[in-house]
Amino acid sequence: MSLTVYGAPLSPFVRKVRLLLAEKGLDYQLEIVLPFNQPAWFSELSPLGRIPALRDGDTTLADSSVICQYIEDKYPQSLQLLGDTPEERAKVRWIEKYADYEVAPLSTFAVFRNRIVLPSIGQQCDEDAAQKALTQKLPPHFDYLEKLLGDADYFVGGKLTLADLAVATQLVNLQHANEQLDAHRWPKLHAHFERIKARETAASMIASEQKVIAKMTGK
Repeated sequence: MSLTVYGAPLSPFVRKVRLLLAEKGLDYQLEIVLPFNQPAWFSELSPLGRIPALRDGDTTLADSSVICQYIEDKYPQSLQLLGDTPEERAKVRWIEKYADYEVAPLSTFAVFRNRIVLPSIGQQCDEDAAQKALTQKLPPHFDYLEKLLGDADYFVGGKLTLADLAVATQLVNLQHANEQLDAHRWPKLHAHFERIKARETAASMIASEQKVIAKMTGK
């Protein structure tokens, strides 16, 4: 096995792939490639210049969802994280896409990017954009996820799946940007996030990322 993930640890999409690999107990190497100032060779792996990309022997892939699906198909002997039935697999994919396309633009690009990334490279934080995302745009998505979760510990099938990792990885970036889910307004989603963060795979990864954040912010 010669798995290499290309990307930056603070990317929620890179984190999603790394969490999947960690939960499945698969060894890999992380090669740092940033979203900007990328080496010329990276376009051969990711034609759109997006992270993460993956190399598995002679196979190269881009896009976190495609990578996660590939890993699940290629290494079925380890923990299954995309559901057991067609219905479960469809629901997992839906929640993953919802996190990637609806939550990510707000939690990561509107809040985390403005609060953490831009100041670290000498650019101005647009706090108005961050506040609009936090107070107006994210709450309806959290309402939906709260209802979808219901009284279950996990989103699909009563056990950990990629759906849980996809949602949690976006909330991690909110946490890195000094924001927390309102436990009174979204108690089930808050408890779910705490449950995922407490897993050994996530806890060690987040602790490592917090050191990176500290260096970036000088705190």
